[in-house]
Amino acid sequence: MDPRLLTYYEAIERASADMLAAARNGNWDEVLKLEGACVLLISQLKHAAQEPEPATAARDPQALEAVRAKSRIMQRILVNDAEIRHLAEPWLQDLDDTLAGRSKTLH
Repeated sequence: MDPRLLTYYEAIERASADMLAAARNGNWDEVLKLEGACVLLISQLKHAAQEPEPATAARDPQALEAVRAKSRIMQRILVNDAEIRHLAEPWLQDLDDTLAGRSKTLH
């Protein structure tokens, strides 16, 4: 893996962590904004990953460490994503109920 790509993964991780913080605060507008930033970063990563790697990259210790770092970052992103989804479930249900014309019954 090209170590330069690690900067994209790190930026996606930061955006993911920011999304989680916004979700914990119930700031769903911010979550959506940050999700858009993640989509852009992922697109840029895909484009950068299409560039050919140097032939020696596979044997480079720095490249091997970048692969390990990428794995750790991806695991943190997945954990953040799972928690964001868990926090979003009630909000999404309320939105679904509103759009379906179901009102909440207060007792």
